[in-house]
Amino acid sequence: MLMVANVSGIREIGVGVILDMDSNVGKSSWFCMLMALEDVYGGHHDNFSNIIRYHLRDLKYNYQAAFAAVDLINNTQVIALVGPQQSSQANFVLDIAYESKVPIISTATSPDLSSKPNPYFIRIAQSSSTQAQPIAALIKSFGWTQVVFVSENTDFGRALVPYLFDAMVNNGVQVKYQAILSPYSTDGSIRQQLDKLKAMRTRVFVVHMLPALASRFFKNVNVVGMMAEGYVWVITDVVTGLLHRLDPRDLEYMQGVVGVKPYIAPSNQLTKFEKKWRRRVLKEYPETDMVELDMFGIWSYDLVFALATAIQRIGSESSTISEMRSKILPMIQNIRLKGLSGDFDVVNGQLQTLSYQIVNVIGPKGEKHVGFWNPITGLSHRICNNQSFDYLADKDDLGTIIWPGDTLEVPTGWDNKKLRVGVPVQTGFKEFFDAHRDPATNMVYANGFCMDVFYAVIDAMPHVVNFQIIPYDTPDGKSAGNANDLVYQIVLGKFDMVAGPIAILSNRSKYVDFTYPYLEEGIAMAVPVKVDDRKNAWIFMKPLETKLWITIAVFFIYNGVAIWVFEHRENNEFRGERHQQVGTILWFSLSTLVFAHRERLITNFARFVVIVWVFVVLVLTSSYTASLSSMLTIQNLQPTLTNIHEIVERGDYVGYHADSFVKGLLENIGVPDEQLRKYNSIQEYDKALSDGSKNNGVSAIVDGIPFLKLLQAKYCNKYLIVGPTYKTAGIGFAFPKGSPHVDTFSRAILKVIEGQMRNISDKWLGREDDCPDINPGVQTFDELTLASFKGLFFIAGLSTTGALLVYIAMFLYENKDILESNDSIYQKIVALKRKFSEMVEEEQSRVVLVGDGIARVYGLNEIQDGKMVEFASGVREIALNLESENVRIVVFGSYTPVKDGDFVKCIVSIVDVLRESLYYVGVIFKTNHI
Repeated sequence: MLMVANVSGIREIGVGVILDMDSNVGKSSWFCMLMALEDVYGGHHDNFSNIIRYHLRDLKYNYQAAFAAVDLINNTQVIALVGPQQSSQANFVLDIAYESKVPIISTATSPDLSSKPNPYFIRIAQSSSTQAQPIAALIKSFGWTQVVFVSENTDFGRALVPYLFDAMVNNGVQVKYQAILSPYSTDGSIRQQLDKLKAMRTRVFVVHMLPALASRFFKNVNVVGMMAEGYVWVITDVVTGLLHRLDPRDLEYMQGVVGVKPYIAPSNQLTKFEKKWRRRVLKEYPETDMVELDMFGIWSYDLVFALATAIQRIGSESSTISEMRSKILPMIQNIRLKGLSGDFDVVNGQLQTLSYQIVNVIGPKGEKHVGFWNPITGLSHRICNNQSFDYLADKDDLGTIIWPGDTLEVPTGWDNKKLRVGVPVQTGFKEFFDAHRDPATNMVYANGFCMDVFYAVIDAMPHVVNFQIIPYDTPDGKSAGNANDLVYQIVLGKFDMVAGPIAILSNRSKYVDFTYPYLEEGIAMAVPVKVDDRKNAWIFMKPLETKLWITIAVFFIYNGVAIWVFEHRENNEFRGERHQQVGTILWFSLSTLVFAHRERLITNFARFVVIVWVFVVLVLTSSYTASLSSMLTIQNLQPTLTNIHEIVERGDYVGYHADSFVKGLLENIGVPDEQLRKYNSIQEYDKALSDGSKNNGVSAIVDGIPFLKLLQAKYCNKYLIVGPTYKTAGIGFAFPKGSPHVDTFSRAILKVIEGQMRNISDKWLGREDDCPDINPGVQTFDELTLASFKGLFFIAGLSTTGALLVYIAMFLYENKDILESNDSIYQKIVALKRKFSEMVEEEQSRVVLVGDGIARVYGLNEIQDGKMVEFASGVREIALNLESENVRIVVFGSYTPVKDGDFVKCIVSIVDVLRESLYYVGVIFKTNHI
């Protein structure tokens, strides 16, 4: 145990320091620790009972770190180790420290080193994994979608890569390749790797290596011409944080590089210390070029203050080294103090640094501030004194960046050589697209709606795009294939993109990427307009379909027969000769259409059926009237056909665009190949539709809606577009899988759609007011179908059938004696028929009208003048006036009890009453001896 007590009783407690003193980082950290020790104690040791005593071990190789640690722990008896600063060296020491239970405090940044598996490891630097997010955010903000990683083949280089991959994926950036270099690579091997990178289309590179290799790497980048305009180089925190330690010549090689590093806010205390530190270094090393303080030195300075505080607290409480080691561990695992670095906070063995600074290398002059990144606010241009950020997500709000090639123009992130734009060769639909070569000059001319959109998109791009139009043709100028073949040329490397009327389809998206569609598209059908039906003599039949007409007729007859069954036995109006009964059935049922039936109904069964049927008739007539009125009063264009399946059933022909995927769609929905015909122009469409299927033409054209609208606009009111519409993704530009042009072109397409698209459309596809009579929203008046009234007919049929069944059951019950007789079945049927044909004989009828003391009764067929009748209320009166169809009865008293519909029956005549009255008078006289 090393615990030296001097005369005044102050104890010196050993702290081991393992640094590479040949490196600038090692020297910087050592000087800062010495100056911190002086600032802590300031020559006034009397104020401390325990003070730090450094035991420095200088190491040159990784394996020396282990020997140094063993010596310091076992022989020197230190209570903690500071260093080493490199991750590979820290790995050698970590296991030894864990076994000895000695805290190791390091500035090693590798994320493989962590306090979670080894609580004795305390990192006073930022883990390199935390810079993955700011790097990914920076790349995403500039719209770059592909990146290449370049790292050194060491623990330091490998540890960051998985975190960078995850961050890029989360931000929608694709990692195209990872180049790995040995820290001992020769210039030849570096150039060989750079030649591979140069052959790639991606121009965004993230470089993660230590300064020694980085300086040689960028020197060779210049040699092979990759530090030129169009390239993007992003360096990680270690190189960025040590830029001031590089040779000016090396900085010149790195002109235009962008880097990130942990942000340490400037302060008066830091400024004073930097001046003091610079004087100290120049005094010790007059010839050194290390005149700038780095972040590792600043963190080491703050660490000494934390250690001094902890040692002062535990020194007086502990007498052994083991006790001090165990007690100091929790104190340095969680540190919170205000130091040179600002808030020096260590939580669970990890220094907390929230923000990163983004800088731009400007050659020998060093670096230029660009902006900041914070996990809460993201990218920002400036940072306030209170550490709050103004969130500005757009790259344009960052500071000006001078890119490689000494340019301010933002690189595209992609090889900006001429885009080879493949286009189809078409002989028709020139309004949409037309491309051809001039045989004399071999110049390519391309125009039409699609090409004007392409040119507008190129103009809307944020950077200059060089391109070359290349028709997909054969040497004789004919098309070399269909649209699928053209798009596949991108995979074969013949074209960099494809423009023209190229539909976005799922099978094509398997091997290429499409931009946002600049023209929405669906597949529909164009058919000729038929003659105005208002001049048709049979237009009154149009509102209802044939099936509905037949169903209505059947129900009229069915209900007429049912009512005849109910009324035949009791109502004379439904009796008579056979032809008269048939006429009554048809007349009564049809007259309900206009509610003109005048036959009285006696049975409740008939009344029930008529009530339901009248409601059905009311609904049908209302619907029919509304539909017929619209047909007669509204001018509309009617299509000859409305459904593709109707055409198939009729065996008619269907036309389609020759170089289109529509043929496959038609085959999928069941159109036979022999009914399909292909065409190449709007003029051919018009001729085929005009001729019709009977004259070697077609009954309909199926194509994309934009093409059909062009047909409709060119031939006003001659054709209609009818459904159903089969949705597609639309028309767009095709690019190789993962191409960064997809995003930039898509954003440019949105700008064109919001601005110039209407003018381009009017120029090539025609203005809507050029054809004023055309009605794109035309309504086709469909016939009313049986399906719309199924419920209504179901109710009517159920009501009538139910009433018939109940009536038949009652009839059979009344005549059960016939059914129970021993006669044959034929005899029983004849007897029942005879019984059904008989009129129900009953001198009973009903009141049809009451008023002014007269009751008009219907049904007293056998009554004689002077007969007495009795009403249902018990009132008795005399029949005085006989007519052919009814009887008038004089009501001498009050006729209030007599109601319409009351039953009336004949009782006895007046003579019978007088005879009976005289009889009773005689009896009375005899009894009383009068």
